[in-house]
Amino acid sequence: MRDDTIYEDEDVKEAIRRLPENLYNDRMFRIKRALDLSMKHQILPKEQWTKYEENKTTSSVTGEMILLKSLRKSLI
Repeated sequence: MRDDTIYEDEDVKEAIRRLPENLYNDRMFRIKRALDLSMKHQILPKEQWTKYEENKTTSSVTGEMILLKSLRKSLI
């Protein structure tokens, strides 16, 4: 699987466009936060780390990736 934040070809752009608004906003927040921390040469503070039992992001990321894959396949 490729990193769709780096290689946004036409299929990925279309799949992202079709994401539900909440998944799109979550994705953009994660990307912006990662870029901000990277530019500052910082690591996310430990108190902001997601605990395994509270991990809601993984399920939304998984759902987002499943949706992206299915949309990508339907476009081919």
